[in-house]
Amino acid sequence: MNRVDRLVAIALRLQSRRVVRAEDLAAHFEISVRTVYRDLAALGEAGIPIIGEAGVGYSLVKGYHLPPVMFTAEEASALSIGGKLVDHLTDASLRKQMDSALAKVRSVLPRDRQDYLDRLERSTAIVSRTSSTIPRLSSEALTPIQRALAECRVLALDYLGGQRNELTKRQVEPLGLVYYSDNWHLIAYCRLRRDVRDFRTDRIVKLDLKNELFSGHDDFSLKQYLESRRAEEKFELARIRFKPVAMDRVRRERAWGLVEEQSSPEGIDVTLLDYSLEWLACWILSFGSLAEALEPEQLRQLVAADAQKVAARYAVARPLVSTSNTRSATRKSPALTVP
Repeated sequence: MNRVDRLVAIALRLQSRRVVRAEDLAAHFEISVRTVYRDLAALGEAGIPIIGEAGVGYSLVKGYHLPPVMFTAEEASALSIGGKLVDHLTDASLRKQMDSALAKVRSVLPRDRQDYLDRLERSTAIVSRTSSTIPRLSSEALTPIQRALAECRVLALDYLGGQRNELTKRQVEPLGLVYYSDNWHLIAYCRLRRDVRDFRTDRIVKLDLKNELFSGHDDFSLKQYLESRRAEEKFELARIRFKPVAMDRVRRERAWGLVEEQSSPEGIDVTLLDYSLEWLACWILSFGSLAEALEPEQLRQLVAADAQKVAARYAVARPLVSTSNTRSATRKSPALTVP
C-alpha cells in the first residue's frame, strides 16, 4: 500500500472508531509507530482535525466527517457479489437491511461506478447451493472476470476441459458469472468453439484480461440461458434415510433439491435431486450414523467405499499376544482346588 492510500485508510479508520491507538494503527497497517506519528502529522497538515490524548489515543474532532469516499472497481465488484450472497443465503429481514445499505452506498457513487454495478448485477447469479458454505473464488480470478463482464473485455483462458481434462487455450467473451452445482461458472462465448460455453472456474489454470473489447451479445439473457440449462441438466435422483435430529441441517443445506419427505419407523426418508452421486456420497458420510443411503445402489456403494477409506485411516492395530506368553501366564496361575 502506498502512502497516499494509507493516509486515506487511516483517516477512514479514525472516522469509524471513537478512539484509535497509534500501536493499533501500526499493527493494522504493518508499519512502525514512528511512521504512524508522521502520517497523523501529515493528515493534520492537510486540514483533518485530529485530537491526541496521551495514554488514550487519537480521534477526529467531534462533528467532523470526511467527504464521500470513491470506491475502486474492485471494491464495487466485492459489493456486488456480497449483495448476491446475502440475498441468497440469509433470511428476508437481513436481505432488507442489506438492500437498504447498498442503496445508500450507490447514492454516493459516481455515475460510471453505478453503471458498472448495474452491469455486474445483470450478469451475476447464484442459482443453488448444495453445501453450507459457498467455495471461495480468489480475487485473482474474480476481479478480472468481473471487470471483463462490466467492461465487455475479452478473457484469455488456459482451461482444463473435456472428459480427459485436456488443457486448451481459449479466448472468450464473458456473458455471466453463476454459482451452481457447488462451483462458480463463467458463462462466455468461446471463440474456439464458436458458441456459448460454461467454464467451471476451478478448472481455469490461467486467466488474462485483455484490452480488446467485444460486442454483439445484446440479445443474450443470462436468465433464459440458466432456465434452458436447468431443463437440459441430467439430475441424479437419490433416496436417503435421516434421523429426525438431522433434518434441520438437511432442509437448510438442500432446500433447492429436496423433492419429498416421508416418515418411517427408522427415521425420515428423503428424496433428493443432485448433479453428482460422488459429491452426494461425501455429504451423506458427513452425517455419520444419522444418515443412510437407500437408493440408488451405486450411491450405497460409493458411501460404503468412502466409509471404508475413513475407517482404514483411523484403524488402530491391536497388540498380538504370543503363544509363549500365554503358556507362561498359564503356568504361573495357581491351580484351582476343589474341596
